[in-house]
Amino acid sequence: MLTTDRFQRQTDLVPGDRLDRLAITVIGVGAIGRQVALQLAAIGATQLTLIDFDTVDVTNITTQGYRWADLERRKVDATKAAILEIEPDADVAIVPDRFRPQQAVGAAVFCGVDSISARAAIWRSVANRCQFWADGRMRGEVLRVLTAADEPSRRHYGTTLFAQAESQPGPCTAKSTIYAASIAAGLMLHQFTRWLRGMSVDADLSLNLLASEIDLSNH
Repeated sequence: MLTTDRFQRQTDLVPGDRLDRLAITVIGVGAIGRQVALQLAAIGATQLTLIDFDTVDVTNITTQGYRWADLERRKVDATKAAILEIEPDADVAIVPDRFRPQQAVGAAVFCGVDSISARAAIWRSVANRCQFWADGRMRGEVLRVLTAADEPSRRHYGTTLFAQAESQPGPCTAKSTIYAASIAAGLMLHQFTRWLRGMSVDADLSLNLLASEIDLSNH
């Protein structure tokens, strides 16, 4: 049976009145960021800004959920088109560039870039300009979601921005799968909807899919 309200099954979990008027920025629409953007559209987000300088290559079909028809398109254009297929009334702004310090951001920011140095630079720029921040990190089947939405979690997030030289070689997405990226994005949106409901968020959550282990740290 067709329903008249597409959102009726999520009403108790996603406060549509807050979501509908919230400006959201997704920085990086690669493996995790694209899944975040599509899931945001699916739950009813209508004010989105997508920032990414890259274009779609053949490996992105496997690991990031792009289509063959998207090859060589700018990722922001392809993701915007996919969002509008889900939510035709969405207002989607695109920035086909790297994040710049002067770039305006929404109250909620999702970070999907693939280097510690880039995360640190973006955080320095937006930390005092956004109310909610979620950062998804992935290497193979090990996922980490960091959320900053209050003073303790913001302080903790700063401690995770270690020097690039201390990180494992290669970008976070050097080993990735679409299923791991989708799970990471879902965990980020879960923290987001908790925040929308006025609940506490988990500052630091790690999930090892291969070992079936989850580690949760609140600060």
